[in-house]
Amino acid sequence: MLNFATYGAEGAAPLMIVHGLFGSARNWGVIAKRLSDRGPVVTVDQRNHGHSQWVDSHTYPDMAADLAEVIEAQGGPMDVVGHSMGGKAVMVLALQRPDLIRRLIVADVAPVTYTHTQMQYIDAMRGVDLAQVERRSDAEAQLKALGVEPSLCSFFTQSLDVKEKKWRLNLDILARDMDHIIGFPEVEGQFDGPTVFLAGAESDYVTPEYRPEIKRLFPKAKVAKIPGAGHWLHAEKPREFEAAVRAVLDAPDAD
Repeated sequence: MLNFATYGAEGAAPLMIVHGLFGSARNWGVIAKRLSDRGPVVTVDQRNHGHSQWVDSHTYPDMAADLAEVIEAQGGPMDVVGHSMGGKAVMVLALQRPDLIRRLIVADVAPVTYTHTQMQYIDAMRGVDLAQVERRSDAEAQLKALGVEPSLCSFFTQSLDVKEKKWRLNLDILARDMDHIIGFPEVEGQFDGPTVFLAGAESDYVTPEYRPEIKRLFPKAKVAKIPGAGHWLHAEKPREFEAAVRAVLDAPDAD
């Protein structure tokens, strides 16, 4: 089973938060703690990330099956938030196992294939001389020298085990399966539950041209935008993101 952390206890329906590519449960700790005042929050490390198992596959049906296992082990349906790659994973979960999701929040991604790749970041992480890293800031400096923007340097090094001098990311499998990651699988069915696509207003991941496909798969979907936020909306505008998630989860039709 995936590694996961739990925050909070009794209260509203449990919430699962699913990180994106190169992320981890740890990245969502602050937001999870804040949202746990309304009920339990579970943050997961997806396969090939964080402290979860490294496996020889990184497809969305596999990721969805991982998430289903955690939800079932926690006792049933949850509200679910997924960002980017995590958003695609939870969309596939919702389409394949709608019984496990009460309300779906997809953060800055659409059910489509994108043309951009993330290989430049994998190449940069592979380019870090880990033998010369004694602290995270050493790795950040190397990443910056390799052309990675400063905010992402800090983000990526949260997945670096400095003591063991290794990445907690299965870079080889993520590179091999990059076409799966930027794509979206053919999935039958629809998810008829409450769904919100929460996008960064400065991001180009959820554009009007994707609305028909969103509505085809998620008939009740609404799209909301966070002003001034790009793709990493939860990191760029954490308070606004938290407030938007609360508003969605506490809406009257959540029950």
